[in-house]
Amino acid sequence: MRVSVVALGKIGLPLAVQFAAKGHQVVGVDINEKFVELVNAGQEPFPGEAHLQELLSETVADGRLRATTDYADAIPGSDAVVVVVPLFVDETTGEPEFGWMENATRSLAEHLSPGTLVSYETTLPVGTTRGRWKPMIEEISGLTEGQDFHLVFSPERVLTGRVFADLRKYPKLVGGLSEEGAKRATAFYEAVLDFDDRPDLERGNGVWDLGSAEAAELAKLAETTYRDVNIGLANQFARFAGEHGIDVHQVIEASNSQPYSHIHRPGIAVGGHCIPVYPRLYLWTDPEATVVRAAREANLGMPDYTVGLLEGAYGDLDGAKVVVLGAAYRGGVKETAFSGVFPAVEALKARGAEVSVHDPLYTDQELQQLGFTPYALGAPVDAAVLQADHPEYAQLTPAELPGVKVLVDGRDRTDPARWAGVRRIVIGRSVRP
Repeated sequence: MRVSVVALGKIGLPLAVQFAAKGHQVVGVDINEKFVELVNAGQEPFPGEAHLQELLSETVADGRLRATTDYADAIPGSDAVVVVVPLFVDETTGEPEFGWMENATRSLAEHLSPGTLVSYETTLPVGTTRGRWKPMIEEISGLTEGQDFHLVFSPERVLTGRVFADLRKYPKLVGGLSEEGAKRATAFYEAVLDFDDRPDLERGNGVWDLGSAEAAELAKLAETTYRDVNIGLANQFARFAGEHGIDVHQVIEASNSQPYSHIHRPGIAVGGHCIPVYPRLYLWTDPEATVVRAAREANLGMPDYTVGLLEGAYGDLDGAKVVVLGAAYRGGVKETAFSGVFPAVEALKARGAEVSVHDPLYTDQELQQLGFTPYALGAPVDAAVLQADHPEYAQLTPAELPGVKVLVDGRDRTDPARWAGVRRIVIGRSVRP
C-alpha cells in the first residue's frame, strides 16, 4: 500500500516507520522543514524513542519511507492517510484549539484521491470526526464520505519512549462512519501492525471495531480520564493521610492487594500531553461531569500543596535557595508538556524563594530557554523539591545538595537511607514534625 502520515512528531514518525517496516510505501508530511530534512537523512529528530533510529535508518535507506513538506506530493494516490496532528486545549477556557488540525485537514482534502481511507489518530472530543472533519473534507475535496472516501477514528494508545512495544501490546481501536469504512480500517491496521498474544483479553488482541467513530472517540477519552480521576483520588487520600499520621503508600499497597482495587500513586503533578488534556476534551462535551472536573482541580492543586509542605517544614521561604529537581513531566522522558515544574517554580517564587532547576536530561542552555535558572549539583542550597522521578535521583544524597535542610520528594523516588540528618517529606506520609 501507499500510506501517508500527516505530522511526524513523537507519535507520527514512529507510526510512519512502523508502516514502512511492514513493507508499505510511506510518505510523511510535516510543516517542520528541519524534521523533514532529518527524516530524509535517516536521523531521528528527537532522542529517546526505543528502536526508532535503527528502524528509521533501515526504512529510509531502502526507499520505503520519505518525508516532505508538500501535501500535493504526499496525499494524492494514497490508499490510506493517517492524521496525527497535535490538538491543544486553551488553558483558561478548556476549549479545544483545532487550528493546526483544521489546517492539516484542509490541506489533505485539497489533494485527496477517490478511494482513500482517512484515519484520525489524534485524541478528539466525541463527535468531532463526524461533525467537524467529515463536512470539511467533503466540502473541500468535492468527494462524498462513504462513497468516494472513507473516514474513521482510530486513537493512538501509546507512550513516548515505548511506542513500538505499545503498538504490539494494545488492541487497535477503530470506529467508522460507515460499515464499509470500518472494514477498510480493520484491514488496513491488520496489514500495518503486529500484535502480541494477549490471553488475558476475552476478545483477543488485534483490531477492535467499536461500531462508530463516537464510541472510539469516547474510549480514548475514557481510558485517559480514568487515570486522571484515579490519581486525583489518590492525591486526596494522600493529603488526608499525611495530616493524620498515616502512610498512604502502605494503605494503597494494602488496598490493591484485593483484585478490585487499582488505586494509582499520588504525586506533585500530573503532566504530559495526555492525562492533563484529555479530561478537558471530555468536559468540553460533558460539562456536567462533576467527578471529572473535581479530579482535574485536585490534581492542578498538587504543586502548590507540595510547596506548602516545604514551607511548613522549613519555615518562611522568603530568600531561601530552593532547587526543583526535574523539569520533565515524568522520569526518563525529555519532555516538559504540562510539567509540574512550571507551577512548582511559580509557587516557590510567590513565597519569595530563590528558585533554580536541575534536570539530568537538559543542558543549562535548554533550562534557560524554558525560563529557569539552572542548578548544578554541588552548589549550596537550603531546600529541594523533587518534581520528576528520574532514575538518577534514586541515588541522590545530601552531599550533592550542600546545606540542604529539607527535601520534599514529590514522587517518592529518593532513598530514605541516604537522607539521614535531613528532613525528608513524601506526599502521603505523615507531615507532622
